Amino acid sequence: MTVIIAGWLDVAPEERDRLVEAHRELVAAGRGRPGCLDLAISADPTDPGRVRLFEHWESQETLDAWRAVAPQPSVPVEIGQAEVFRHEVARSGPPFD
Repeated sequence: MTVIIAGWLDVAPEERDRLVEAHRELVAAGRGRPGCLDLAISADPTDPGRVRLFEHWESQETLDAWRAVAPQPSVPVEIGQAEVFRHEVARSGPPFD
């Protein structure tokens, strides 16, 4: 069963791009891991203080293996509101039938 971690977090608008940039190496490393189908930490295109998170993994095991070795960037940015969820995906298909 694939696993998706998706959501957003709010930071001060002047800190958003610094936070995204600080995660560049983490994103590149994660994308190179076995079982990573997609990984993104990106600036929201319409909200200057919002960062979007998205991870898509083949399984909980591949996600756990990544989390065990993932580097944690130390960026002193205060995070305001956040909403991030883990989704277990039983079935996938084309977005439009």
